[in-house]
Amino acid sequence: MKFKHIETFRVVMLTRSMTLAASQLHTSQSNVSRVIGQLESATGFRLFERRAGGLAPTPEAEAFYQEVQRAFLGMDALADAARLIRQVGPGTLRIGAVPSIAMCVMPKVMRTFRQRYPDVPVSIHTGDSPMVAKWTATRYCDLGLVSYLADTPGVTASLWAQEEGVCIVPSGHRLARRRKVSARDLDGEPFISLTQGDGTRAAIDAAFEPDRRKLILDTPYAATICRMVAMGLGVSVINPLVMRHLKIPGVVCLPFAPAVVFSRHILAAQQQ
Repeated sequence: MKFKHIETFRVVMLTRSMTLAASQLHTSQSNVSRVIGQLESATGFRLFERRAGGLAPTPEAEAFYQEVQRAFLGMDALADAARLIRQVGPGTLRIGAVPSIAMCVMPKVMRTFRQRYPDVPVSIHTGDSPMVAKWTATRYCDLGLVSYLADTPGVTASLWAQEEGVCIVPSGHRLARRRKVSARDLDGEPFISLTQGDGTRAAIDAAFEPDRRKLILDTPYAATICRMVAMGLGVSVINPLVMRHLKIPGVVCLPFAPAVVFSRHILAAQQQ
């Protein structure tokens, strides 16, 4: 098994296309197919199946990809660290944060920090919880602030805060005057969701029976969801932190049942 095999496999996993992978790797599609075939022989299992619309990785490929990503993470972190040192120099406090914390919490935190440490350079990097965890594990960031815990080796986590999610509806919605909204009250309602794969979305989805909601839109950012709800595009369940800080007009926040707990965690790299 050679580095070329692993690099080619990683790009095919990211693009889900032999053609796109070949373009990114500056080679031919037939060469990419040949390399993947060699990797399948080396691993002893099939990696991809051809389906309408592109390639579908096998369960074995998905598991193998997780290990590949861990290997590539260290190289990516070194490149990112070099770039950051060029931009802001050494001695910078690097903080990784998910978008909701970066937008709603960090401005006030930085105001307090600046009062105490006016000369310390700070660089804030925004990504989803798994990405922030990886940045912290590789010490690209000095600490991470996440909304859920991903299965990332090399980090320690401490619970920062927890609060229950709220249902948000447009101000003129039929449920806007309710004291509390249940999952069943949203049956058939156009629902705006976080994207698949987000750990917070998984917690929200678990509160509903399958196929009861009308999932019409998804986005990775709760702030975007709030603005879409304000425009009457649907309803949602979100972290109250976002509405509390953004104060978007035209949106009503209501207690929601069953409880969906939103957590915030502080990550640090494990001591070696």
